[in-house]
This record gives sequence, structure tokens and C-alpha cells, in this order.
Amino acid sequence: MSVQTEQVDSVPAAGVRKDDAPPGGPAASSKKRVGGPAPYLLLLPALLATAVLLGYPLVKNGMLSFQNLNPRQLILHLTEWNGFDNYTEVLGSSEFWKVVERSIFFTAANVVLIMVLGTLIGLLLARLGKKMRLLLMLGLVLAWAMPLIAATTVYQWLFAQRFGVVNYVLDSLGWHSMADYNWTSTQFSTFSLVTLVIVWMSIPFVAINLYAASTTIPKELYEAASLDGAGSWKSFTSVTLPFLRPFLLATTFLEVIWVFKSFAQLFAINGGGPDRLTETLPVYAFVEGVGNQHFGKGSAISFLTIIVLLVMTGYYLRTVLKQEEDEL
Repeated sequence: MSVQTEQVDSVPAAGVRKDDAPPGGPAASSKKRVGGPAPYLLLLPALLATAVLLGYPLVKNGMLSFQNLNPRQLILHLTEWNGFDNYTEVLGSSEFWKVVERSIFFTAANVVLIMVLGTLIGLLLARLGKKMRLLLMLGLVLAWAMPLIAATTVYQWLFAQRFGVVNYVLDSLGWHSMADYNWTSTQFSTFSLVTLVIVWMSIPFVAINLYAASTTIPKELYEAASLDGAGSWKSFTSVTLPFLRPFLLATTFLEVIWVFKSFAQLFAINGGGPDRLTETLPVYAFVEGVGNQHFGKGSAISFLTIIVLLVMTGYYLRTVLKQEEDEL
């Protein structure tokens, strides 16, 4: 009796063949049913917000770059299209190319300092004890969370000409020529001050993320390296660095973009001075557009800045894809 029951249970239902069963069983069929328009509907609010908050200003800026828009046109509500005249004027100006060169060197110097110091502090976090690590991370988070203008104002107080703490300390140490030194009087000193602010605020991002990435490295690899006689430097180059290379590449790219488009620190400290010698592309676009009320020209400069950032983004994506192809 039990044999017959087993035979009946094993017989497929009428009109259903075993070949008709979905591959992979019920789990696979349920996975196939998940999807449809649901993921796209979930992405729709974010896409709409991006289009409104980023797309519209970008299109509007592009339209202004092809117009002759000065105070006269604003007062009379005139729209004067001048084609590529703004771009021709900007690209034909030697001052623009000086600003581009200055922006590149400024970005390179800041990114090198940020990545080197951030990497060293991140590796230090991995070696510290729990209490010291918590204390250092708290300080890093506070520096990272401070608003840009607030941090810039603090540094202005520290490096003030008459009552600044830095000048007072240097004078107390015997460097009396620094007692009344103006840190924004020259191009080099102004850039040094701005670099200090940017590096100070950017190091926490690199350090904390590098520490988080270093915790994913298997300890067995370090043990194997030590058994092979590898010292600290050899362990870093053969174990730590290969694991952290993708992170370092992505972080360097992000820092290049963030430093290249930095505006608040440069403008708040000295407005691009002295004599407009510390203007980078974002500051240059603002001064020409809003300061000198050449809005069409300022829009053209800002659009060229966006193009430069897109070129750098394309180079980064090409490098990442090439690395993935080499790994495959």
C-alpha cells in the first residue's frame, strides 16, 4: 500500500511534464518575477531631483555662455546672442591660460599633500590602540565636519596680521620679523595659507577611509610575509599597497575634483588677491561674471571648467576599466 502511494505521489499532474518545470526550481522562477518597472520607479525620484537641481542650472549656464549679458542687457531685459564670441575671447586671453596653469599646480600640490598625510595617518590608525584610535578619529571627524567658512574664519584669526596667534608665537620664539607679517600679501603666502586650510579639512576623509579599507586585509597575508622574512616596508609594498591601490586611485580622483573646484577657501581668505594672483578657475569665473558683471564671459569660463572636470573624469574611468580588463 505504501508503494502505491509513493508511485501516485511521484506521478506528475495531468498536462504537466517535467520538462515544463522552470530551471532552478521555484526559487529561480520567483527571482525572475522580481524586477519589472519597480527598480526604475525607485530610482525615479533621485533622477528627477538630479535633473532639476543639476540639469537645469547646467543648461541655463550653457545658454548664458552664448549671450552678451552685461548690466545693460539685464536692466533692459534684452537677450543678445553672440555665438562663440565669449569662448573666443576667453580662450584667446593669456590671463585665462595663466589661471589654468595656476589651477593645475595648485590642485597637484594639495592632492599630493592630502594623499601622503592622509595615508600616513590612516596607517597610524590601524596600529594604534583602541582608546588612542578613538581619540584620533574623534579629532579627524571634528575637523571634517567643520563648515568651510567657519574653518576659513578660524584660520584667518590664527594668521591675522596684528593679533594673530601664529605671528605672536613666532615673535615669542625670536622671529621678530614675523610680528606684523601679512600672510595674504604675496601669492606664495596666500596659497600656503589656503593649502593649509584645504589639506587640514581633507585629510580626515582619506585617513578614515584608508583605515576602514586596511581592516579588510587578511592577517594571514602579513603572517606569511613575516615568515618569508619581510620587514615593515616589504609587508607594506607586497601586502598593504596592492589591496589599497583601488582605494587610493578612487580617493585621489575624488580629491582632484574637490580641490580643483574649491572656491570658498580661496575667495574668503583674500578674494583671489593680491592682484588676482591666487585666482583659480572657479574664482576667476566668479570674479569675471559677478564681480565685473560680464555674466556671459563668466558662464563661458565656468562651462570650460566643467569640460576640464569631465575630461579628468573620462581619464579616470578609462583607467579603472583598463585595470578591470587586466585583472580579467
